[in-house]
Amino acid sequence: MAVFKNAESMLEILGGMFSIVLQDKEAGPKFKDAGVVIRFNITDPDAILWVDTVNMQVLSGNQDIKANVEMDLSGDSCHEFWLKELKLPIALAKGKIKARGPMPTILKLLPLLKPAYDMYPGIARKNNLPVRG
Repeated sequence: MAVFKNAESMLEILGGMFSIVLQDKEAGPKFKDAGVVIRFNITDPDAILWVDTVNMQVLSGNQDIKANVEMDLSGDSCHEFWLKELKLPIALAKGKIKARGPMPTILKLLPLLKPAYDMYPGIARKNNLPVRG
């Protein structure tokens, strides 16, 4: 059984987390400077989530914008990634996450994700998603 009960719930949880991070006083300007548009193609449940750091917005579904980074992964892999149970290099090597776009840009984003890593376990608990420990 998938971690997220449906696409709407998953988008609300993950989209809400990204919205908070983009508005963060410290992390927000760093994301803006990165100037990246990421499209997450998520399966099980199926959804598309956009994190547009150029316009500092989080969107869902098909949009008339162009991503410079695309990530394909399952909802369960999203959950594991944000809990730090799934490391990006290993996930890429095992095919659990497929990334398209300039690898330096993708790797440049990793240090910016710390606020999201810090807040996700609490968000997961609040939404009754499984969290170890």
